[in-house]
Amino acid sequence: MTDAIRTPDVLLEGLPDFPFAPHYRTVDGLRLAHLDEGDGAPVVMWHGEPTWSYLWRKVLPAVRDAGHRVIAPDLVGFGRSDKPTDLAYYTYDRHTALAGRLLEDLDLRGATFVVHDWGGPIGLRVAMEHADRVDRIVLMDTGLWTGSQAMSDAWHAFAAFVRRTEDLPIGFLVRRACKADPGDEVIAGYDAPFVNADAKAGARAFPLLIPQAPDAPGAAEGRRVLEWLAQDARPKLMLWADSDPVLPLETGRRFAQRIGAGDVEVIPDASHFLQEDQGERIGRRIADWLGS
Repeated sequence: MTDAIRTPDVLLEGLPDFPFAPHYRTVDGLRLAHLDEGDGAPVVMWHGEPTWSYLWRKVLPAVRDAGHRVIAPDLVGFGRSDKPTDLAYYTYDRHTALAGRLLEDLDLRGATFVVHDWGGPIGLRVAMEHADRVDRIVLMDTGLWTGSQAMSDAWHAFAAFVRRTEDLPIGFLVRRACKADPGDEVIAGYDAPFVNADAKAGARAFPLLIPQAPDAPGAAEGRRVLEWLAQDARPKLMLWADSDPVLPLETGRRFAQRIGAGDVEVIPDASHFLQEDQGERIGRRIADWLGS
């Protein structure tokens, strides 16, 4: 049995602009959470580091109201999902396997994947491994780690900070990567799932999982997903913030060219957490794209 922390439900009630009811599954002895709103073809929104489904609260309504079923999972270690306390528990393979179980448990088909940050490497690999369940892909400020990728100075500074900081300041990191300050109440919503330093093992692990050499763990899998994505004919929409210091716009344009995704659509006045800065706009754009 994996030692894990479960955030008390009461701590995640009444968060601003987040009226969505949680749904739970038990997988490998852990309680995993997701949002499930609306009816229609499924749209699965995969969050990354160090956020949770709360990130999608501004994006979700427009997509749901356009006639889609929106599912937003909390990755293991985040949000309402249980949080194993052992840093070594968190691997790229395990995150991908647990994410894939969501599609199987809910029997999702004809899905659109919306991926951001670490939701990209995880969600895109799931899309490859469950290609018969995924019809379209929306990519936002994300990438694939092959061991040969160039990381920005901002990312190296962030990774160094994470390595030396056991009690990671989640809300501070989110605030720093927004173009406009979302305010103390919203930042408290990002902090709320992490009741102590031990609960932050998943957030601390993600930067350590990025392969820094072609033979590092996860690099071969990243290359495999990249090659698949470049050859795959599924419709792709790529949205990118104009002011992301972690994954700059030029990085997004190179990524789009590499995978044949066409032109990047630039989201103005937005930083890495573009869902905070321009969530409603992004929700409308995704809904329009799905409708076309």
